[in-house]
Amino acid sequence: MNIQPLLDALGIQEEAARALTNDLRTRIGELQDHLREAETHLEHLAITRKTATALADRLPAASPDLPEHPDYPRILAVFNETAGPLRARDICEALDHELLPKNIEGIRAKLKRLVKLDILTEADTGNFTKKQ
Repeated sequence: MNIQPLLDALGIQEEAARALTNDLRTRIGELQDHLREAETHLEHLAITRKTATALADRLPAASPDLPEHPDYPRILAVFNETAGPLRARDICEALDHELLPKNIEGIRAKLKRLVKLDILTEADTGNFTKKQ
């Protein structure tokens, strides 16, 4: 009995199985690379979320009622950087306005408006703080 044809058939199947095995190893390697990239991306997103959450309380609260004058966001930024009460004169200095009575009174009027909008409070006459 000649077993050569059987051995030849087994050889062909063995080569096909070897080629499939090599192909699958290559694909597994590629998938592992993609998995590492996806895991790294996921870690970066988690870090970004953690950082953004930690910084969220430091961002000025956006108020839809905030007047459109450019000084208002700058005034709120000054309050975000300080803890204690501020006077109109302090705000003028922080905004680099000349310390002229008209500028101080203009800032005082803006501070009073922010009090009416319930964004600031006037602790005592002339001393303003950010609403908690």
